Amino acid sequence: MANPGNVAGGLKATLNNPHVSDEAKEHAEHRLDTEGFKSGSAQETVHVKDPDNVKRGMKAALHNPNVSEGKKEELRHKLDEQF
Repeated sequence: MANPGNVAGGLKATLNNPHVSDEAKEHAEHRLDTEGFKSGSAQETVHVKDPDNVKRGMKAALHNPNVSEGKKEELRHKLDEQF
């Protein structure tokens, strides 16, 4: 699977390239809007995370023996607040 940051960067480059057709620019803009990318500068582009995956990752960390008790408590607090 392609890196979402690289995909967004390529689409943004398409928008700013004077040698690209208007049709290609419209297509790139449409993909940026519909594929869950928040627009901003190239360094600020973030792929929107699936909340269920975030929740699963937090729960997995709670059972990971390599995670400190302090971090686990922080994760429990976040899970209670957000989910």
